[in-house]
Amino acid sequence: MSTSPTQHALREMRQTVSKPIAQIILIAVIVLLGLSGPFGTLENISFGPRLAYWAVIVPVTFAVGVLTSAFIIDAMRAQKSPWPARICGAIATAFTVGTTVTLINALAFGSAPHFTQMGSVALTAGVISFVFQLISEQPQADSSSAPKPPALLQRLDLEKRGALISMSVQDHYVEVTTSNGTSLLLMRLSDAIRETGDVAGLQVHRSHWAALAHITKAKRDGDKAILTLSDGRTLPASRSRIKDLKEAGILPL
Repeated sequence: MSTSPTQHALREMRQTVSKPIAQIILIAVIVLLGLSGPFGTLENISFGPRLAYWAVIVPVTFAVGVLTSAFIIDAMRAQKSPWPARICGAIATAFTVGTTVTLINALAFGSAPHFTQMGSVALTAGVISFVFQLISEQPQADSSSAPKPPALLQRLDLEKRGALISMSVQDHYVEVTTSNGTSLLLMRLSDAIRETGDVAGLQVHRSHWAALAHITKAKRDGDKAILTLSDGRTLPASRSRIKDLKEAGILPL
């Protein structure tokens, strides 16, 4: 998908933060840090304000870290080896998280944290970012967790089954386009969309649906948009779908 590193980073951050497991972990970390009081907060801040302090620091630095790491990785994706992106991502995350904590402390207390404390925060953020990248890049060992082919493909002839690209309304039919051709199915578009399974996609128009992975270009056309797909075709996106396209990172915010 032809998106800028900034769009990719924003989409990655939204997707990560929206996961329930990520929210549970953040809450747990806030409570743990509020009770333990690392980096001198136990001695200098009482429990209530300390808990409030970490309730701000943890989600903000988490979001900054995810944004920074995703931006660097996407900007350096042309590199043959993943190690430069991993190392640069960790260093950049350490810098941005450290800077963020410094600014928050300056606003909250009128002073920056001690250099040693600041170094510990930055080092911790960099190490966490590096480890997170390594874990997220590991292949899934359990094949049962792999995405299942969409049920919609079972309706197509064997030679037409492939990667799902788009669907469009044609009279009472739905024209399904895959990487192996097009087929007409006698069904409603809403029913076809329900059978796309794990394929990430958007209904971009009342008559069109597109798989996000196969939208290679998007440009505004007045209050609407035109999407270019991986097979070279274009689809219109209606005004009411512009917000969804922005949230998916297809169009700039």
